[in-house]
Amino acid sequence: MTVISSTKDVSALTLTFVAEFAAPVEQVWQVWADPRKLERWWGPPTWPATVDRFEFKPGGAVRYHMTGPDGTKARAWWVITDIEEPHRLEFDDGFADDQGEPVDPEDITHGVVTLEAMDGGTRMTTVSTFRSAEQLERMAAMGMEEGMRLAMGQIDDLLAEG
Repeated sequence: MTVISSTKDVSALTLTFVAEFAAPVEQVWQVWADPRKLERWWGPPTWPATVDRFEFKPGGAVRYHMTGPDGTKARAWWVITDIEEPHRLEFDDGFADDQGEPVDPEDITHGVVTLEAMDGGTRMTTVSTFRSAEQLERMAAMGMEEGMRLAMGQIDDLLAEG
């Protein structure tokens, strides 16, 4: 079923996605914890992701880039702030320079992913919290909501592979 809702809440400075999958929590967790699986869905289909660095632990650095249809590379970074395997992941996210380092360490979005078992499957809730309404609107104008819907739409096929 994948994404069942997305909600932009300017007053709370959040963008929330709720998705449901016909797979157990531990299997859905792997789409975040395994860099080869993460890169198969993190970017929308026309902007696939490549994970360049992956330290999946609190304080760990993740560096990745997405490649557009014309070859343009959009680079970004995460710092993982908390992990409660297999139910919760938190990270700061921002844009990166050509070396994969933060362009502006203050221009971050904080992501919280929770996985809950439900009726033989998993509900994944992903909440991005922004520093300001301006930042939220800028990211929305860049297509973040549609991009995340498309990206998460690739998870079902990945989970079907086992």
